[in-house]
Amino acid sequence: MRGPAFSIIPFPLPRSFELFVGLRYTRAKRRTQFVSFISMISMAGIALGIAALITVMSVMNGFEKEIRARILGAAAHVQILGGDAGLADWQRLADEARKNPEVTAAAPFVMGQGLLSAGGGSVRGVYVRGIVPRLEETVADFGQHMVAGRLEDLKPGEFGIVIGVGIARGLALGLGDRVTLISPQGQVTPAGLLPRLKQFTVVGIFRLDHNEYDNALALIDMQDGQALYRMGDRVSGVRLKLHDLDRAPAVARELTSSLPDDLYVTDWTRQNANYFRAIQIEKRMMFIILTLIIAVAAFNLVSTLVMAVTDKQPDIAILRTLGAAPASIMKIFVVQGAIIGVIGTVIGVVVGVLLALNIDVVVPFVEHTFHFQILSSDVYYISELPSDLHWRDAISVAAVSLFLSFIATIYPSWRASRVNPAEALRYE
Repeated sequence: MRGPAFSIIPFPLPRSFELFVGLRYTRAKRRTQFVSFISMISMAGIALGIAALITVMSVMNGFEKEIRARILGAAAHVQILGGDAGLADWQRLADEARKNPEVTAAAPFVMGQGLLSAGGGSVRGVYVRGIVPRLEETVADFGQHMVAGRLEDLKPGEFGIVIGVGIARGLALGLGDRVTLISPQGQVTPAGLLPRLKQFTVVGIFRLDHNEYDNALALIDMQDGQALYRMGDRVSGVRLKLHDLDRAPAVARELTSSLPDDLYVTDWTRQNANYFRAIQIEKRMMFIILTLIIAVAAFNLVSTLVMAVTDKQPDIAILRTLGAAPASIMKIFVVQGAIIGVIGTVIGVVVGVLLALNIDVVVPFVEHTFHFQILSSDVYYISELPSDLHWRDAISVAAVSLFLSFIATIYPSWRASRVNPAEALRYE
């Protein structure tokens, strides 16, 4: 017999009776309906917090994926830079880089700064990138984002230029318009140092929906860029595309060790570190904030179980007199609280996953129903809520919820195990 001191009838209880009684207590109607109501509120609170957390983290992942795709539409996975002197033999360097199994394509480029001036005195500062259109298409996605013209229209000696939609709007430029590019590398004249001017014809306009590129990047043919910036046959560097962009830091380290010391190798994670660091901080903070919501709902279980213990004191006393040990009483209420936590967690995970997978349907429905737009296209570059569900996030959220629910059951269950049968049955 597992009985402690208050056992009156030596009745052998089954080994799994704690689970059986805990399940019965969870399903049974209580004398105090308010206790059942609080249980339902706790369960709903856990489910709501989990659903919100999974949905928000999926949307944050979607924003990160969308921004990364737009950044990498113009930025290379890895860049090899030659410093102020540039690179004299970029073909040999590109062949050397292609020996790395992760590298799939390479393209040279000339980089400089300048001012674009159009009629009416409008001036815009830009980054000028000289490219070989055929090779550039293998490492970037400009061709997929052209709203006018083609990247292939950049031809050596014709001094064509492809600009971002922000530059075109700011300078009121369209296809075929002429624009003057002012290079900071001046030329010495009897009158002093004068900037170099060259007229270009707009042959294309791209839109990447990324402020840094749409408003400040202009593309010209590489040979025109070499002539404009007096680089001869040198280039500023070589841009590389990889099989797996997430391996860019590792590939950059490998190339650094195999290439000459006077070259500088960088990757997209360094070039755009602030963007992704900000997103990671926001994701971390949102996880903490919404986890606190789950914690509040989980710890409502404390009040639920405390009231349940008070409601079931006569039952506890009878179980004790039948031979139930204090540990068994404690297990009964741990089971009851854990069931509430598990049900709330399962409901929350299911709802959160469904919302994350169907955010493109839910958001338009909400916007249509309430007649407002969550992300206005006039204000935000990304006008739709993207979603990218990571199953490890859903599993992590569920694990945190179950852990908090279990912790919340310990104190009320301990209180139940301390009930004195004689005191509980005195007025029954």
